[in-house]
Amino acid sequence: MQYGQFCPIAKATEILGEKWTLLIVRELLMGSTRFSELQRGLGSISPTILTKRLEMLDAHGLVFRKRIQGQRGFEYLPTEPCKQLLPILLSLGSWGMQWTRHNLSDQDYDVELLMLYLERSIDADKLPGNYSVVRFHFTDFDDLTNWWIIVDGDQVDVCTADPGKDVDVYISTSVRTMTDAWMGRTSYRQAKTAGTFTISGPKALTGSISTWLTDCVFADLPSPEEILGIASATAGNVRL
Repeated sequence: MQYGQFCPIAKATEILGEKWTLLIVRELLMGSTRFSELQRGLGSISPTILTKRLEMLDAHGLVFRKRIQGQRGFEYLPTEPCKQLLPILLSLGSWGMQWTRHNLSDQDYDVELLMLYLERSIDADKLPGNYSVVRFHFTDFDDLTNWWIIVDGDQVDVCTADPGKDVDVYISTSVRTMTDAWMGRTSYRQAKTAGTFTISGPKALTGSISTWLTDCVFADLPSPEEILGIASATAGNVRL
């Protein structure tokens, strides 16, 4: 895709504007390095499209493809130019939090993606002992209604089969409510008051869920208006 313009926005979009590309960058910056890990975070992307996008990012110097020692596969590692996209993605996400809520549909509330993000958000150091189990029951699904997050030392895993271990925290809610609370669109307190979220277990854990299940990064970002205000105060008017 070529725009034939010298504008740096146009040139950047020639690399990043294809479908899935920014989401692949998102996954790389969140720590996914294996092809299977990228697929898990991207959901419905086809292996062919993912391969093509990774090859393109490699060709433009945003990804370093490194063979895994002793194996046939590769790791995909973000280069410095790729890492410098992080504040851009955060700003884009902050804009999306404010201006795209009306575009959310039931199909956008993906339970597998939610559980992947919750797995990444567990702060194992804030959970007592070396082994903890959190069970989620989602009231708006007929299939895969129960999910478990298992914390074993520094290892955090998600499964849909009962691990047969004592559960420390039980959470019952809808995927939409859990997603909105984790992302900061609502609070756990508001959801409990509305009767759409219940949590049971030791008070030390249930009363401080956000300490061991950290909120989405966008929950604490300044709004686009605040960012613009800061930019205007420090840099004056910007002309593209």
